[in-house]
Amino acid sequence: MIFDWSVVGAHRDALVAATGMTVLLTVATMAIAVPCGIVVAGLRLYAWAPVRTLATAYVELFRNLPLILVVYWAFYVLPISTGVGLSPFATGLAALALNVTAYNAETFRAGINSIRRGQVEAAMALGMSRVQALRRIVLPQAVRRVLPVLASTWVSLFKDTSLVSVIAVSELAYVAMQIRAQSFRVLEMLTAMAAIYWLLGYPQAKLVDWIQRRYAVTE
Repeated sequence: MIFDWSVVGAHRDALVAATGMTVLLTVATMAIAVPCGIVVAGLRLYAWAPVRTLATAYVELFRNLPLILVVYWAFYVLPISTGVGLSPFATGLAALALNVTAYNAETFRAGINSIRRGQVEAAMALGMSRVQALRRIVLPQAVRRVLPVLASTWVSLFKDTSLVSVIAVSELAYVAMQIRAQSFRVLEMLTAMAAIYWLLGYPQAKLVDWIQRRYAVTE
């Protein structure tokens, strides 16, 4: 078998751009899913009962559906049922955000529940409203406690962005597969794609390890 690694160099610009798209998808998804996860967690904990039920239903739905099914549903079913057509990038971002928001909501809910209720009661006794107590006292502590989990979610999301390649989003997996199909250099392109994911993912994994040590809560 003869290997021709020149195909990687010949398409390096496309691979770099596709890698940038993967990073963009990861950053944009977390930028949406973190604040939305906080909101959904708050609704599950403190909202009126019917709203709590809806928030719970949302979390349970998207936590128990395969992400690739959500991607397909958003791309094929949503435009038919609503008449709203989104670009492949917007569709992929929406599917990723819906999925990750559900997981982040549970992460933040666990973090908020880990804070002793007496702190909220003490803050309210000092004149704060419940919302102020949650925002100033509870949430900062909860964020610190769940930061390692959020970091792990980030690393998983970075790899899961490859799933939006099925709807032709020009991220790393899609572009690598297109080059493979055009050049017939299967081994070279699959190896290059794996190497890029590893080179970007390994430092992130090490950062997660550091965050877990740095922000571990012992109580």
